[in-house]
Amino acid sequence: MAGAHRAGPLKQQNKAHKGGKRFLTGFCSSPRLPSGRVPVKVQSRRQRRELGRADRRHQALQLRRQRKEAVLAEKRNLGSRDGPPHLVVVVPLHGRAAAHDALRLLQNQDSAVLRMDEGKAGGFALLCPQLKQRWRFVTAQTGDLHAALDLAKVADSLLFILDPAEGWDSAGEYCLSCLFAQGLPSYALAVPGGTDLPPKKRIDAKKKLSKIIEKRFPEAKLFSLNTEQESSLLLRHLATQKQRHLAFRDRRAHLLAYAAEFLPSPESDRVGTLKVSGFVRGQPLDVNSLVHIVGHGDFQMSQVDAPPDPLSLNPRVVKGRKKTQDMDEDCVNGTEEMEEDVKLLMKADASKQESLQSEVVPDPMEGEQTWPTEEELQEAEASQRADRVVKVPRGTSKYQAAWIVEDKEGSDEDGDVDDDMDDDMMEEAASQSSAEEEEHSEEECETMTVSECVRDDQYDEKVEEDEQMLEKFKQERMDEMFPDEVDTPRDVPARVRFQKYRGLKSFRTSPWDPKENLPRDYARIFQFQDFFRTRKHLFRQIEKEEAEGALVGWYVTLHISNVPVGVMESFREGKPLVLFALLPHEQKMSVLNFLVRRHPTSSEPVKAKEELIFHCGFRRFRASPLFSQHTSGL
Repeated sequence: MAGAHRAGPLKQQNKAHKGGKRFLTGFCSSPRLPSGRVPVKVQSRRQRRELGRADRRHQALQLRRQRKEAVLAEKRNLGSRDGPPHLVVVVPLHGRAAAHDALRLLQNQDSAVLRMDEGKAGGFALLCPQLKQRWRFVTAQTGDLHAALDLAKVADSLLFILDPAEGWDSAGEYCLSCLFAQGLPSYALAVPGGTDLPPKKRIDAKKKLSKIIEKRFPEAKLFSLNTEQESSLLLRHLATQKQRHLAFRDRRAHLLAYAAEFLPSPESDRVGTLKVSGFVRGQPLDVNSLVHIVGHGDFQMSQVDAPPDPLSLNPRVVKGRKKTQDMDEDCVNGTEEMEEDVKLLMKADASKQESLQSEVVPDPMEGEQTWPTEEELQEAEASQRADRVVKVPRGTSKYQAAWIVEDKEGSDEDGDVDDDMDDDMMEEAASQSSAEEEEHSEEECETMTVSECVRDDQYDEKVEEDEQMLEKFKQERMDEMFPDEVDTPRDVPARVRFQKYRGLKSFRTSPWDPKENLPRDYARIFQFQDFFRTRKHLFRQIEKEEAEGALVGWYVTLHISNVPVGVMESFREGKPLVLFALLPHEQKMSVLNFLVRRHPTSSEPVKAKEELIFHCGFRRFRASPLFSQHTSGL
């Protein structure tokens, strides 16, 4: 039997690993002790984060599966029996866009039930019991840009109606620019009409329209809307497409008014309680929070009712499409039943309800020096007007006598006590020699009463004309020599003339209190020690807390107190009524800095302090802004 192989003297000897013999402190290397051991904290942290290849693949698969399940759950809830109906806002982008034909095709669905909205908005709802889906369509009025932007704030999907030849006109381009700037939710493009063209020209027109759409919507799909089959495909696309999330509405409860009623207060007919009915979206709605009506302001809620759902997928409903006349009768009967079955869901608690206070009431004496009393002012004026007797040579005027300063006798200061003896002897000798001169000078002097007031009225009156001529000459000369400099005026105090300016020796090293010499209006602003930390804490608190109040998808009626009658009048005119629940501290006034960009199509100058309309998140308000150049301050 052959013996086992033994390594000879020429076998290659590889060096051992020397990782534990040095202390690595690089960016990618882990800190090691001189003995080669890794600290316990670093080792536990690396075990949590640094996984193997198989573990990383498994973790990525789990995350992908969770995101997919979340998207599917959102699609199931949106438009289903438990969630709110799928809100689709129809926006025509051209004056010749056949929006009425598109809506008529969407209403003629064989497997859906049609229900028309009451009022002038012209909306309708489609209920499909077989697919367990429901949609609500609302049309944005042509030419009303603010109504389209308000509806886009709460819409689940936007349906743009295009013209088969041009796509959109100048008004549609302007509307699209505003929608993109505000935040665009999920959308779909539909082109009704074009059946009168020959087949070849129809294909060419579709290709031309696709090229126009690629600039604005590079990944959008264009749907033709001429038959009922094409309308059903569009509905399926709206129900299954991925939803775009807007942060300002996902974190707040909001709703679009389905019905509204105004109850005037006993004191005045112009103010009362507004009862708004609609489906809760976004987050659960708490009755103690404030509600913001877009374009009208912030208000408080008194109670929340839970009436029956008017768009419920009731199995008792007969399958198939119903006619409008039958649906109107059902709606009338349904409203009578709703009035009987309304239940009180919750009432506002005065101790927990948010306050409507939006401004701080400043104390005018806080941090300021006490104002002098009238007696102190009179004493100061009397001390300035005190007269003194002065010995002056003969022929001296009062103006010259005012500049003569007498030596104060009898001063017992420390400096006089410490004088040298030589100085005293010299003064005695000088006094003996000048005794004879004083006798002759007293005969030539006289006493005169001089006012202590610094300002001589008579002298000012004499030189007033000379000063005016000198001022004109100086202004002309200074304008030529220094056109960018301003001299301190004589008739206005410098603190008043230059109260908007601040002189600093150095912008980098000079101390500067940012709250110094601010206008009084700034005292009405609420201050936060750390705004971003407060916002982050509120968002975490909302995510951790359990749902309280009206849940998402419930059909509720909000009783809003002290609402002006103009809100109800605008709703009757057909304008949308959009409500958003406010987070804590969100009703308080603050200073906003916006970065404004000019649109390429805009060429008109915008003046400072000109009243403009701002759409900021869910708010719409008027303001007169001040414009400045956007630089880094260098």
